[in-house]
Amino acid sequence: MTNWINTVSRDHVERGVRGRFTQANHGKPHMLNKMARGDWIVFYSPRAVHPKGEPLQAFTAIGQIVDDEPYQVEMSEDFHPFRRNVDFLPCTETPIRPLIDQLDFIEDKQRWGYRFRFGVFRIDDHDLDVIRSAMTG
Repeated sequence: MTNWINTVSRDHVERGVRGRFTQANHGKPHMLNKMARGDWIVFYSPRAVHPKGEPLQAFTAIGQIVDDEPYQVEMSEDFHPFRRNVDFLPCTETPIRPLIDQLDFIEDKQRWGYRFRFGVFRIDDHDLDVIRSAMTG
């Protein structure tokens, strides 16, 4: 099983939670293809609203992938993003700052936001446990 972080604005995360899905990297399938049924996915929201909403800097949702491969949907005539289905856990939005020192994937604690520029990336079990405990505890 692999653990993932997906960097997405809170308004887009909320749409995904309501629809029980995730998208990544502006609807592209590349990172979604790497995910497998049972993988954990944590959503980090740098902003409340895409693209220039108020800064948020919080973990906003957590769940598990429940399908076997990405599927494509039509959102508009010229936008057909890929998605994965997710079972979301009940959780509380959790600011990242109190967790930074405990998270191993943040190597430079002074420039902690750099890692999120990659959109979707893997984290280890320790980091998932820290985040999941903070969000669901």
